[in-house]
Amino acid sequence: MTTTTLPSKPARIEFWFDFASNYSYLSAMRIEEATRRLGIELAWRPFLLGPIFSAQGWSNSPFVLQKAKGDHVWRDMARQCAKHGLPWRRPSVFPRASVLPARIALLGSEQAWIGDFCRAVMTRNFALDEDINDPESVHAVLHGLGLPADQVIAEALSEAHQGRLRAQTQAAMDRGVFGAPTFFVGHEMFWGNDRLDDALAWCAQP
Repeated sequence: MTTTTLPSKPARIEFWFDFASNYSYLSAMRIEEATRRLGIELAWRPFLLGPIFSAQGWSNSPFVLQKAKGDHVWRDMARQCAKHGLPWRRPSVFPRASVLPARIALLGSEQAWIGDFCRAVMTRNFALDEDINDPESVHAVLHGLGLPADQVIAEALSEAHQGRLRAQTQAAMDRGVFGAPTFFVGHEMFWGNDRLDDALAWCAQP
């Protein structure tokens, strides 16, 4: 008698991030390589932190509202970027508007170019101190990746696509997301860049 063993479902991690989030930058620059090395499926989940902060009664990032925390965060970012070999320049505007790149990332979340796009946008924000919501800046990123920039931007701004980012942000709230980055392995939630390794280890366990 022959026993057929069905292949197990591949391990999978959801990466919920905001392009304006400095700690999301640290994770976005590392997560794709890490998941590829471990054989883990990666799901990119762009959303906006602003509405979540508003629901918590905050008018801005806690790093802005709480000076002591903000001062610590910028020093921490310098240390973390040095640790991981990532370029870093404190953004002159924080948090930056990021609706357009978030819409495009949502549009391309299952495309092969999603990782390169996200890293390029994050680099512009946190290493080059550039406006990432400016259509010309986004156009340059897409063009640099060999993509039809005009077409992608038009689709992201189209009426048919309108509302998807709002729905994605609501889905994050419904899942209990309160900050970024947040990782999900099944129903297990991990919050913060410093929990990325824990999330990957949880995902990779038998």
